[in-house]
Amino acid sequence: MFVPHAYREPDESWMHDLVHGNPLAQLVSNGKGPEPPWMTHVPIIVDPHASRPPGDLSGLTLWGHMNRENPHWSALGTAAPVVVAFTGPHAYVSPAVYGSTPTAPTWDFTAVHAHGTLHKVDSADETLATVLETVRTFESRFGAGWSMTDSLGYFRRILPGVGAFRVAVTRADGMFKLSQEQSPQIRGRVRDAFAQRACTHHRAIASLMDRLEPKAGDLAEACSSPAPPSLPRTD
Repeated sequence: MFVPHAYREPDESWMHDLVHGNPLAQLVSNGKGPEPPWMTHVPIIVDPHASRPPGDLSGLTLWGHMNRENPHWSALGTAAPVVVAFTGPHAYVSPAVYGSTPTAPTWDFTAVHAHGTLHKVDSADETLATVLETVRTFESRFGAGWSMTDSLGYFRRILPGVGAFRVAVTRADGMFKLSQEQSPQIRGRVRDAFAQRACTHHRAIASLMDRLEPKAGDLAEACSSPAPPSLPRTD
């Protein structure tokens, strides 16, 4: 992922927080021969037995699963190179917010691309553990305290259709485009406009801008060529 210097994460906690808070990711892998790339939306959790690694996400193991009837599962070979893409809060920035002309609209957004090697899980016990840990993680963070005790038998019945996997992360790129290229005054207007919206994405972006603000000026100055106020290239 192309990441201008001004939009890099201030520290490693930003990428960790985005991955934990936005677990529905896109699993991307190459097709065979002339086939186009494969992409599947999958729920992802971080290895529950691992301590938080230092630095970026390198060395982290991601757990996930998909339907075995998905052709993507069959297309995944042994030790397949993959990208797991996480999308965080994002929002359109209207030029009306800037209060000056000429200018152009843009889109502020946050994302993490984790590159690594995918290994399929062969063991039924490990596959069940993946499902159980995924449910336990999501229910505690996003659910209403549902207990899976009475559904364990059902889980075991559908297990043959579940393809579990592990992704050993070798590299990760984070992009946190939060209007850092703008002046402090314009960043403040963008932040206020987002905070006043009812949409959770807008408010989440505003919170990230508050968290970033002490460092935003330094990040913008460190950028060798300021990004233009237009839709960014993200590939």
